[in-house]
Amino acid sequence: MGRRGLRTLAAAAIEDLFDQETAFGRLALVQVAMLAGDTLVTISLAGSLFFSITPQAAEGKVLLYLLLTVAPFAVVSPLLGPAIDANRRARRFIVFASAAGRVVLCILMAMSLHSLWLFPEAFCVLVLSKLYLVTRGALVPEMAVADQLKVNAERVDDAGWPVTDEGPDVAEGFAGFNAQLTLLGTLAGFLISLPGIGLLKAFNAETVLVFASLVFIGAAVCSLRLRISVPSDRHDDDQLSDEEAAAFDQRPFEDREVILGLTASATVRLSAGFLTFLIAFGLRRGHSALGWYGFAFAASGVGALLGLYLVRRLRRRLSEQWLLAAALALLCVGAAGAAYLGTIIAQVGLAFVAGVAGAISQPSFDALTQRRVPPRAQGRVFARFAVRQQLAWVLGALIPVAIAMPFAVGDSILAVIAAVCLGGYTVGRLVVTRAA
Repeated sequence: MGRRGLRTLAAAAIEDLFDQETAFGRLALVQVAMLAGDTLVTISLAGSLFFSITPQAAEGKVLLYLLLTVAPFAVVSPLLGPAIDANRRARRFIVFASAAGRVVLCILMAMSLHSLWLFPEAFCVLVLSKLYLVTRGALVPEMAVADQLKVNAERVDDAGWPVTDEGPDVAEGFAGFNAQLTLLGTLAGFLISLPGIGLLKAFNAETVLVFASLVFIGAAVCSLRLRISVPSDRHDDDQLSDEEAAAFDQRPFEDREVILGLTASATVRLSAGFLTFLIAFGLRRGHSALGWYGFAFAASGVGALLGLYLVRRLRRRLSEQWLLAAALALLCVGAAGAAYLGTIIAQVGLAFVAGVAGAISQPSFDALTQRRVPPRAQGRVFARFAVRQQLAWVLGALIPVAIAMPFAVGDSILAVIAAVCLGGYTVGRLVVTRAA
């Protein structure tokens, strides 16, 4: 049953991908190209910054790279977030600029891979990558509106959303759309990693970056075909007023459910960063076979696929808030079990569990935000939330990079973090529910 459900989700995602007459199908194609290019950049940097040098030398470079992954949000959040909201019709150009800029930067990185110029160029690549991810979060409701208005253009509610009597509700639709995009990005990353790793082994990291630039050219072309449809009778609400913009800049969003969801989602992201480098440096310090990296990566990918299936299926019965709590509980149990076993095989199993938890939490939180934040403010809100999530990921990654620890100790820390957050999230939701 689970395999059939996953095949159904994959079939729906691929069907939407190849249906380029729909707005969501065009966004899906952009998602595939963007995530494929990001994967190639990651492979090239991993080959030059991590695997080609000793663990001691890798620690310094990885720490610098982790700091660089946070720095782009200092640009995306205060500057580019409001730009995304300034004109919802300009979001297509923002996606194009994100892809086109990375075409140039990948070529420059290939020319300066072993010089200090690599780090500012990598910083710019990360800025553009995060800009796309933030814009994509704001585009999902736009694509849903553009497609649904074709079917029922005359029935629009006070918030500007199409009203239909058939099919899933809007909230479930957002969760499904997010799950499909994440699934397509995961599959694209997995498929492109095979030729990417092949090029890295046969040639060098520079060749992988040139290949990435070609992929981003395709992404830029696809982005020009994005279609954004704003209801004709709601031009006045197309963007925030000056007073609303100032209010959102001072207090991004005051919905307690969204803030609690952000806390849960950020904890899952922190756990992902922690586990990624706990496994990476643990295997390197233990001189384990390279194949264990592949097993952990594959387990995480399979877990992500299962999690995406579960999101769409469970959303019919559970709210996004319950799905976020389930992700934390799953992570807590998995980490506790891995800590008890303390073996490399247990770490591979924990990578699988973390993949499931991450694939459940992120689409659920995105759907919660898309449903409760006004569309005209989603650019700046997604940007601010992305800052907090990335900071959590980097904070989690810094711990095992800076402090050498056995797998059992690291897994125990992870289990405690997930348990504490689950308890706080549950209590917070009870308080919010009683207040409501």
